[in-house]
Amino acid sequence: MKKIALLLSLVLVLSVALVGCGGEGQLGDLDNLVVAQGSDADSLDPHATNDQPSSRVKKQIYETLITQDENMELQPGLAKEWEQIDDLTFEFVLEEGVMFHNGEELKASDVEFTLLRALDSAHVGHIVGAIDAESIEVIDDYTIRFATKEPFAPILAHLAHPASSILNQKAVEEHGDDYFRNPVGTGPYMFDSWDQGDRIELVKFDDYRGEGGHIPRITFRNIAQDSNRTIELETGDIHIAYDIVPTDIDRLEADPNVDLVVDPNFSTTYLGFNLLKEPFDNVKVRQAINYAIDVDSIIDSVMEGSGEIATGPIGPQVWGANEDLDPYGHDVEKAKELLAEAGYEDGFSTTIWTNDNRIRRDIAVMVRNQLEQIGIDAEIETMEFGAYLDETAAGNHDMFLLGWVTVTGDPDYGLYSVFHSEEHGAAGNRTFYSNDRVDELLEIGRTTVDEDVRQEAYAEAQEIIRDEAPWLFLNTGEDRTGVNAGLEGFINHPGGHHPLWDVRVAE
Repeated sequence: MKKIALLLSLVLVLSVALVGCGGEGQLGDLDNLVVAQGSDADSLDPHATNDQPSSRVKKQIYETLITQDENMELQPGLAKEWEQIDDLTFEFVLEEGVMFHNGEELKASDVEFTLLRALDSAHVGHIVGAIDAESIEVIDDYTIRFATKEPFAPILAHLAHPASSILNQKAVEEHGDDYFRNPVGTGPYMFDSWDQGDRIELVKFDDYRGEGGHIPRITFRNIAQDSNRTIELETGDIHIAYDIVPTDIDRLEADPNVDLVVDPNFSTTYLGFNLLKEPFDNVKVRQAINYAIDVDSIIDSVMEGSGEIATGPIGPQVWGANEDLDPYGHDVEKAKELLAEAGYEDGFSTTIWTNDNRIRRDIAVMVRNQLEQIGIDAEIETMEFGAYLDETAAGNHDMFLLGWVTVTGDPDYGLYSVFHSEEHGAAGNRTFYSNDRVDELLEIGRTTVDEDVRQEAYAEAQEIIRDEAPWLFLNTGEDRTGVNAGLEGFINHPGGHHPLWDVRVAE
């Protein structure tokens, strides 16, 4: 665990050092930081969605009780201190004088309201679900205490998750169903406007208690076409571009006005199967597809060698990853044998869903073409991201391309949310996978604080998941962010939600 933290620390320090250190970009008195990503936010309500494009915006607006820095070490957030009273009970003391963007002061009652509301959410309830709602107690205006239902090892990491952002009760109740586009937090930037499908405007919060917010405004632009993000970064129309595609790496590295910041992250890309539908309820069909697909060729062709082949559901950057797992490997004859054993010797017709993301579309094309070799006829359907999340949560898909980021850095988040039988649908398990033994192991992993016991439980769970193949395991990821060389202070956070309040014009 220390080795991984050190690796991330070194990589991130180097990344920060690179930004603003050799480029020719001159920004002068920049008053609007323009940031581009490949999809618009789905919602700015932390309890309404858990997707990355939304979290990247919400990160600037909201704060959590505690935070995880770029090395995944816990740091004070809205809580200046906390204490574990016993195996189940925690007490948090809030910073005094913290203001919400609507002028209300943060109180412990807001924390109580937030936790109870999060517990009721179908989207993020699993993140705080270990908390016993009846145990939440406001001690005074700045002190709150609660207990978990049973020992829960990753509770502090979960409280640092963006979905655990603290809300203002008055603001939520005033805006009602429209709160998702009228967010109110305590963060360094406050919401200004949202032209859905195009851009979100944030403005510096002058009453923010801490440092940061060096640039008065931030605009998040939705630029779905990867090439357009790169072009606008080169021309200076945008200042930060997320998710640079591998094919543009050499081009941007040669541009003196751009710094390319590349860091390993906690993500895994996968093709998920809907286990509620035939033929994907048959493990041999799922294994056959894993053997049929040449993942190395996808990484080489689509990813230009970026990232590593995934041997299981979580990558080696995550503590507790089972590094003894072997990839399926490319074996077309084995795939055909398994299909025949499953009763599909002549193949079948199906669909692959993807959102409007070039890399995922390219992966879908390669998967479709390779499936033809074993008699599977797959049609590709592309959907808008919000609808894509809704439809896969509802189980209306056959196969779908998506990624999962172990945001907390703890294997509980990378496994429980996407493989436990209680998390079907919007919570994360969009394959509708169920296995009693996996459920048991994941529950052991989250309810003991003994790291050896946890690691053993997670290792076995990953082995079962790998063998039962609810996913076609593709690749572990990295963050590739293009930054105007006239800026400094940007870091890629390994959890995928990058802080922007320290970004400033280089001196």
